[in-house]
Amino acid sequence: MKLKKLLIIGILPILLFAIAPCNILKSEKAKQEVLVGTRVGDKAPEIDLPSPDGGNIKLSSLKGKIVLIDFWASWCGPCRRENPNVVAAYVKYSKAKYHTAKGFEIYSVSLDRNKADWVKAIDQDKLSWKYHVSDLQYWGSKAAQEYGVSGIPTNFLIDENGVIIAKDLRGGNLHLVMDKLVKEL
Repeated sequence: MKLKKLLIIGILPILLFAIAPCNILKSEKAKQEVLVGTRVGDKAPEIDLPSPDGGNIKLSSLKGKIVLIDFWASWCGPCRRENPNVVAAYVKYSKAKYHTAKGFEIYSVSLDRNKADWVKAIDQDKLSWKYHVSDLQYWGSKAAQEYGVSGIPTNFLIDENGVIIAKDLRGGNLHLVMDKLVKEL
């Protein structure tokens, strides 16, 4: 009987200690394994496309910041009408302080075919951020296909870790979501 108690008292804690860390490691690993995809909660697929000056800009270069991935085109009337709202969001949130992120940026992906039209629209609509990209492939754009874009404007808001936290935020909805992420304007 004493031997049984000794085994239970002495071995049981050792076994529990040996098993518990494995479960903790598994749960931590599960949290880190976020699927790449385009649903809220997925890690946003990488985009690596040319800017107007010809150099490529990777979406992942903005890691640490909240990023609005904005799919649009110069020929898209609804996109051009939404651009003032996107500009207002950039002006309001680009200098804000965030709870966990280092800032806010917009990564604009154009579905244009003509570089001159694309660059002219950036200037006309006063899209003052520096992250503009396009492969000039229209609906055949690699990024648009990977993100399942079938209509524009379309956008994805990603957190500082590249995880999609919201989609298709237009008008005041963009501001409502952004306000929740801001620590101080």
